[in-house]
Amino acid sequence: MTLLIGHPSFLEHDTGDFHPERADRLRAVTAALADEEFAGLTRLVAPAATIEQLTRVHPRNYVDAILGIRPPEGELVHVDGDTVMSAGSANAARHAAGAVIAAVDGVLSGSTRTAFAAVRPPGHHATPDVPGGFCLFNNVAIGAMHARAAYGLRRVALIDFDVHHGQGTQAVVEPDPDLFYASTHQYPLYPGTGSARERGVAGNVVNVPLAAGSGSAAFRAAWGDRLLPALDDFTPELVMVSAGFDAHRRDPLAQLDVETEDFVWLTEELLAIADRHARGRLVSVLEGGYDLAALAESVSAHVRALMRA
Repeated sequence: MTLLIGHPSFLEHDTGDFHPERADRLRAVTAALADEEFAGLTRLVAPAATIEQLTRVHPRNYVDAILGIRPPEGELVHVDGDTVMSAGSANAARHAAGAVIAAVDGVLSGSTRTAFAAVRPPGHHATPDVPGGFCLFNNVAIGAMHARAAYGLRRVALIDFDVHHGQGTQAVVEPDPDLFYASTHQYPLYPGTGSARERGVAGNVVNVPLAAGSGSAAFRAAWGDRLLPALDDFTPELVMVSAGFDAHRRDPLAQLDVETEDFVWLTEELLAIADRHARGRLVSVLEGGYDLAALAESVSAHVRALMRA
């Protein structure tokens, strides 16, 4: 069984008419997952993350600052050059983190094997104390810390196939040998991090930067030859995925030229590792993807694979 988690507030996070991370992204995903073939999904409305849950990753003063940014209706505030907040953004961010917490609860309670949190704003660029890259709270890291605090898990893997390096997630993982982070990403590209030399405190960070135009063969080789074996060796108790689909060849923000079928292949490989080490428990969290048709197609294919697990 697969759990799908969302919340109406995600559409109230207004970034402006021409921002790439806009509400139409989630509308496209929601419409695709309303198809009859996804009738077997268990659907859940996300709770809001508590302050305690948020502060397992972010300092209290940071959490208070983000939640305190509530401009008048119709106005926007830039927290950095690319990251925008509106009147509904703080509430959406709190529910985005809460969606991932609920996904973790679902898989670790045994009520579902896999879960997909269809959230916005995304999270993997948010470091503990700096927002950026359209991200406010690091949703996937908050979920990982919840798995530890509420269920006593120790070894949690955070896997990132978004086309942009998740420097925020890496910042949480790299000092902790019982966390693992693996990423492919286009380089050079925002945020400019993710060198193969960035290895974490115990080799628990594995980055494979890829050049523009690398395509399917290089993407699959990076995962098949380097990242998946490292994940297998880590023997995670839970696999969490930053599922960004902006590596797709049709995406306007990058040029990695990955196909929808490559996301399916990688999803199936991650599920196989989750089966071996984590009782099949896998939580996937939406990150990037900015061509609406490619995003809807890729999410559908990804969730279809989760449902087959």
